[in-house]
Amino acid sequence: MSQVDNKRTVQQLARPNVLAMKPYSSARDEFKEFDKEMVFLDANENPNNTQVNRYPDPQQRSLKELLASQKGVKTEEILLGNGSDEVLDLIFRVFCEPGKDSVIIVPPTYGMYKVLAETNDIACLEVPLTRDFQLDVSEILAAQTAETKLLFICSPNNPSGNTMQGEAVRELIEKFDGIVVIDEAYIDFTEGSSWTKRINSYDNLIVTQTLSKAYGMAGIRLGSCYAFSEIIALLNKIKPPYNINTLTQIYAYERIVDNERFTEEVQTIISERERLKNALKEVAIVKQVFPSDANFLLIRVDDAQQRYTQLIDIGMVVRNRSTQLHCENTLRITVGTPEENNLIINALKQL
Repeated sequence: MSQVDNKRTVQQLARPNVLAMKPYSSARDEFKEFDKEMVFLDANENPNNTQVNRYPDPQQRSLKELLASQKGVKTEEILLGNGSDEVLDLIFRVFCEPGKDSVIIVPPTYGMYKVLAETNDIACLEVPLTRDFQLDVSEILAAQTAETKLLFICSPNNPSGNTMQGEAVRELIEKFDGIVVIDEAYIDFTEGSSWTKRINSYDNLIVTQTLSKAYGMAGIRLGSCYAFSEIIALLNKIKPPYNINTLTQIYAYERIVDNERFTEEVQTIISERERLKNALKEVAIVKQVFPSDANFLLIRVDDAQQRYTQLIDIGMVVRNRSTQLHCENTLRITVGTPEENNLIINALKQL
């Protein structure tokens, strides 16, 4: 485990009240083998079988064991949340004192980091990415104060789609005096390696992922978090006891275990992304197609608002990202099915 001598430990970064608190213990925490044939009269449940009349496993053991085997981590290094947004909110609440501490974000980036900071009354320091959407390491390190606890890095980045340079990320993990949170919502669409493989090397690294993108399960709301077991233990202290419902656990397990189908679908999306990228480069109104390791493309057009409205009028919805830093006159287009991609290509050509 890497820890620079003058950097704060996880215990020093965490809120004192979280360190001192005793977590809520549910009936299913006290008796863990609730999958056995027993007479359960301990949790005040309705005894009539409705398929979901029993509380779910509060630690999602089966699901974590499956994820651990696929990711090459231990189950105690995994936390599951009601979408990645719950995971991110828990991270704020473990490490940041309201009205006192701060975090660093690197715009343009995922908008929920700032929303969660404001929700938790945490100052949000912004250090812009470079014009080519890469990390400005020296400026990020210079921006940190004694109250700065967290640094959020989205890689591949939303809305630009690019992966952050590995050496820059490594330098920040090693030099930033706080917790570095790497949001890998789009990691499955890249050829690069996940930072989950490095959580045993750095005790200040948190990696978040989701089933909403590559796994196609946005509707069940399941996010995951991978970190040093001491961090996961703190997050478990404050998470709601039954934050992942039974149906979500069942659907997620069935989807994750079918790795062959998952791989095939991801490869199709990557292939379609490349086809869409090449086709858009030939469209007259498209001025630039940005490199992407995600399941979307950011493109610069002649007049983003006009083109956005015209596409709406013909029944096609994309995202206008022009208000974001470095994203003047840009549209973000999600890679759809081959048929949907043909429709957007033809529509832009006609415009």
